[in-house]
Amino acid sequence: MIYVLIGIGFLFVTIGFIVTENNAKHLLSGYNTMSEEDRKKVDIKAYIPYFRNFHIFLGISLVIFGTALTYLINENAGGIFLAVYPILAYIYFITADSKYSKGPRTKWKKIGIVLFAGTLLFVIGLLGYGFKENEITFDSESISFNGIYGETLTKAEIQSIEIVKELPKITLKTNGFALGTINKGYFKTENGEVVKLILNSDNKPVILFTKTDGKKIYYSAKDKPNEKVLDEMRITLPNKVGYKKYSY
Repeated sequence: MIYVLIGIGFLFVTIGFIVTENNAKHLLSGYNTMSEEDRKKVDIKAYIPYFRNFHIFLGISLVIFGTALTYLINENAGGIFLAVYPILAYIYFITADSKYSKGPRTKWKKIGIVLFAGTLLFVIGLLGYGFKENEITFDSESISFNGIYGETLTKAEIQSIEIVKELPKITLKTNGFALGTINKGYFKTENGEVVKLILNSDNKPVILFTKTDGKKIYYSAKDKPNEKVLDEMRITLPNKVGYKKYSY
């Protein structure tokens, strides 16, 4: 998470220095689509320092506050901050930059505010859905993973259930939700295998479900120890749950 924060923070700072008064008509979004007449209404000399200072502050504050939240609370807090803070900052940025324009607020600026506001609501909704625990339910005939990327496995589809000390090394998210310690969806491992992760936390060890078709699901509960979840499943599905403490 820290490296992601530093990388994105550096990107924002870089953006602040890339756009200059000389190249603004080519690189500055909104300004580059204006007619020459409309550009004359914009105090570009004053706007460029505002643009630069905003992005420098955004990049530095993102790293400082995001890192503090990650260390003082947890990675999930840092991840939420990373997702929400830049959107809020840009809403303020678009709203406050009107003082550099002599004309009325353009429809494109109004659209920009609406789009960022809509994006913020979408991100908040996605975070709420993604962070909601995927609870696992089971009986003698099936196991169900509820929530995002959930599915139901019938007894016939399950080859084995066991506890494993570590996850395989993940190299790529192919389709899923990943923020902080929460990972849900499809991910590619170091050896090229695509596995499903339903990790409500970073609790170790994790439970590995191997399906009869060879596909694998790694599951971790949010608060309950995964060993306890496995013991409960062993009572209901004794022929599917292994007795090894750890599997590699």
